[in-house]
Amino acid sequence: MSADLQNFKLGMRRLAAGVCLITTRCADGSRRGLTATAVCSVSASPPTLLCCINRSNSSYDAIRTAGHFAVNVLSLEDRPLADLFARAVAPDEKFAAGLWYTRGGGAPLLESALAAFDCRVSQDVAVGTHGILFGEIHAVRIREAGGKPLLYAHGAYGGFASYVEASELESLWIPSWDYEPT
Repeated sequence: MSADLQNFKLGMRRLAAGVCLITTRCADGSRRGLTATAVCSVSASPPTLLCCINRSNSSYDAIRTAGHFAVNVLSLEDRPLADLFARAVAPDEKFAAGLWYTRGGGAPLLESALAAFDCRVSQDVAVGTHGILFGEIHAVRIREAGGKPLLYAHGAYGGFASYVEASELESLWIPSWDYEPT
């Protein structure tokens, strides 16, 4: 028996996640990309990550065909790019914003990203509506200047505050484990 779809979606909206741009360069030189939150590490040896992409998204087939992709971890300042890459607009319009460069794999890397992972597709697994793309990481670029990660939860973008920062602002409430709501 499957979980109730509405409650599944509501539950997943409560799972805060980092916001990334997944990008690729096609054989004809065109670029494709999308906004994603379903990205995580898989292994340190060999360095591998995964991302989950709806198979109906045109970027999914483009990444599979190209055989390589980049994961660009966004900062709070990159929020306009997250919105842009989440919309159904022409690929050229998406890449008109931001400063982009490439490394050995050829996928577009965002200059302002907190981290950018240049990956080769090592495996592709279809599960329901989505494809899970495993990427063997060939290069990583870490932004030297500080920045706060862009997060997504409850259907909105936000940022991270450490426990110390939040308690100084008196904006964080953490109940004890024996807390019983009234």
